[in-house]
Amino acid sequence: MTRPRSQLVSVQDTPYYHCICRCVRRAFLCGDDRVTGQNFDHRKAWMVERLTELVKVFAIDICAYAVMSNHYHLVVRIDEEKAEQWTDDEVIRRWRKLYQGPPMIQRYLAGATLDKAELNVVNAIVQQWRQRLSDLSWFMRCLNEPIARWANDEDGCKGRFWEGRFKSQALLDESALLTCMSYVDLNPVRAGMADTPEASDFTSIQARMITWAKRQQKRKPRNQTFVRKTKLPKQTLPVVPLLRFSGNEKQGKKTTIPFSLKDYLQLVDWLGRAIRDNKRGAISEQQPPIIERLNINKDELLAYVSRKEKRFIDVVGTENSMQKAVVQWQRKFIKGIRLAKQLFSVSRVQYT
Repeated sequence: MTRPRSQLVSVQDTPYYHCICRCVRRAFLCGDDRVTGQNFDHRKAWMVERLTELVKVFAIDICAYAVMSNHYHLVVRIDEEKAEQWTDDEVIRRWRKLYQGPPMIQRYLAGATLDKAELNVVNAIVQQWRQRLSDLSWFMRCLNEPIARWANDEDGCKGRFWEGRFKSQALLDESALLTCMSYVDLNPVRAGMADTPEASDFTSIQARMITWAKRQQKRKPRNQTFVRKTKLPKQTLPVVPLLRFSGNEKQGKKTTIPFSLKDYLQLVDWLGRAIRDNKRGAISEQQPPIIERLNINKDELLAYVSRKEKRFIDVVGTENSMQKAVVQWQRKFIKGIRLAKQLFSVSRVQYT
């Protein structure tokens, strides 16, 4: 049974979510059309450009993304506290980057004298906008709607471009976040569109590796990393502001992904070699230490990242995290992938 988005997204339980949206009839409307032979790769650039704009407007951070030929993946972090700290003028400024706003707001910005009732209306509108700017559904709506409109205008047609509402998956803990990010970043490798993570166009992993390589070249460290040994493509698209990793760098009070970028790049490189072992030779037995720290079974992690998308469940996390979610969401049972010991089992935990 389809559940409302309010029952699937709860920032109190976790701010991290994996979202996916497919083209109608799973057609390759952002890649090579198998029927007409026409290429639509430029629409992937539309997605990256639109993401770059929206991240600067919403209180939602991008952890990972991958734009494929007939669908795209996002791993996001919702930051409601950030939206609450904005002033009313800041909320209006951000929202007006997307929409013009009602005449009342126009008069308020023009400095017109407003009575108490009109000020109450302005305040109500601003509070509604503040809530929307940290709402996942509104973020996805502002991403999908213009892409569909531009594509239909280009094709000279009407109707759906996306098959329906986006699907969302709650990531309940660090293990789930790490697993899902690597799954998203390795989508082109798994689909056979790229041999290596750094060759995966329109993905966050390629953007991160390019940035990482540039930093390493400036710092000139004694011990070269695997990133410096690879030839990375030039960055021609706008850089999507991605949520930073914590690592050993001083980030102050800024929100970060709770593990280091170096560990993550090593993990993705190791997984990429494993997925494409027929292209890259033998798989190294020296696994990244982050797997042990988060208590993830390496064989099951590889199986998850390599799997095809046959079903989309509600949550991903450890068994303890899923049990807490069952209680918080007041569900009789919850379907989700349990990480670590039993990665693919479905949890049906009853609450009291």
